[in-house]
Amino acid sequence: MTGAVELPLDLAELSFRAAGDALVRRSVLPSGARILSEHVPGARSLTIGFWVAVGSRDELPEHYGSTHFLEHLLFKGTNTRSALDIAVAFDSVGGEHNAMTAKEYTCYYAKVQDRDMAMAVDVLADMFTSSRIDPDDFDNERGVILEELAMADDDPADVANERLFESVFGDHPLGRPIGGSPRTIKAATREAVVEHYRMNYRPQDLVITVAGAVDHDVLVAQVTRALARAGWDPEEFATPVERRSGSASLLTQGKSLAVVNRPLEQANMLIGMPGLVAADSRRVTMSVLNSIFGGGMSSRLFQEVREKRGLAYSVYSFAPGYSDAGLFGMYAGCTPTKAGQVAELMLSELHRLADDGVTPDEMRRAAGQLSGASALALEDSDTRMSRLGRSELTLGEFADLDEALRRMAAVTADDVQELATELASGELSIAAVGAIDDDAFASVIDASSSRRSVPSAIGQTAPVEPATRP
Repeated sequence: MTGAVELPLDLAELSFRAAGDALVRRSVLPSGARILSEHVPGARSLTIGFWVAVGSRDELPEHYGSTHFLEHLLFKGTNTRSALDIAVAFDSVGGEHNAMTAKEYTCYYAKVQDRDMAMAVDVLADMFTSSRIDPDDFDNERGVILEELAMADDDPADVANERLFESVFGDHPLGRPIGGSPRTIKAATREAVVEHYRMNYRPQDLVITVAGAVDHDVLVAQVTRALARAGWDPEEFATPVERRSGSASLLTQGKSLAVVNRPLEQANMLIGMPGLVAADSRRVTMSVLNSIFGGGMSSRLFQEVREKRGLAYSVYSFAPGYSDAGLFGMYAGCTPTKAGQVAELMLSELHRLADDGVTPDEMRRAAGQLSGASALALEDSDTRMSRLGRSELTLGEFADLDEALRRMAAVTADDVQELATELASGELSIAAVGAIDDDAFASVIDASSSRRSVPSAIGQTAPVEPATRP
């Protein structure tokens, strides 16, 4: 294929060859359900995912926590299968099955041998369409989720991450925790979760992606039969739910500093500012920047903070992007008394990147790291299945490895420096957990405020309303 392939919602059938002679096909059923497959030559297994573009950001106030609740409850049984039946179906063939809830989507997935695809389709379709959400299961799972949240609250890195998102995104729905909070989980009612389920788990919301040893025609036939058995009329017409707007929202910072004082041996510290939306053409530039700045052992953060000064064991940067907002962040775990020094050092490296740019050697290393990592990741059908899901749900286009490498090669040192300049001028937030207090970062916050003489263009466009579900 040459260039990215568009995935219009009104096109019923689409087929093309991708890098490595993989065959990608897409069918939109009359019901609005979308099925995408990537046949990988030589594969003997496959990964299948049932997706909805509904995450924690989409919950109505009366539904807070419902997305995470459903991720658990769909495994608890249907009218024809118990929770044990679902587990045995996959365990008895050596398969894996699980689910993931994110801020903008939920996915139920399984990995099996090619001969077990019909079973995986049948079980996942039954779970997706026909969960009983039994009252007793609901009450039991509330306890399980509360234990999961308690486990996360015992992890200082998780706590710091939640505080960072709240600080950068403020009142934007992306600032809410994916799993809910103990308060919202305790307050959630079965009626609210069922309502959330019925509103968002419909044929026109469903996207099924399969990668590996898959025959697309067989897959479509199996899915159609499975959905019909669940009572979903395959001939009842509906248009697929529209994708979210890709326009950036105006973000209002929640906090510049969020410190959680705990008696720990190490301070877990995150620094963040607004980043790029998922569909921004500069996402490739962001990948290159992230690789150079904090993406590996040769990165600037690793070399300056750990190798040269020995101030941290773990230090890196990251750059998640969502439909209408993004974040650029840095993490370090260090001795509490060194937290202010490490924060100053990480920010000085970002400013140095913005002021002085990057070297040709850094650009070559980044290209090698990203291209190699991308190629290795695609050896796994899980990655390919997820790529199909993100392409359909968020981007509206499919870019194979060759196209990704072409886009990467087009990134220049000037592009990286320009993006670094925008990031460095963004509104800064710090989140930290450990035996520290606000005073540790006072000079960092003051220095950042004085430097922001030129407002960043990132996250500063006209606001858009949070996505709603029709």
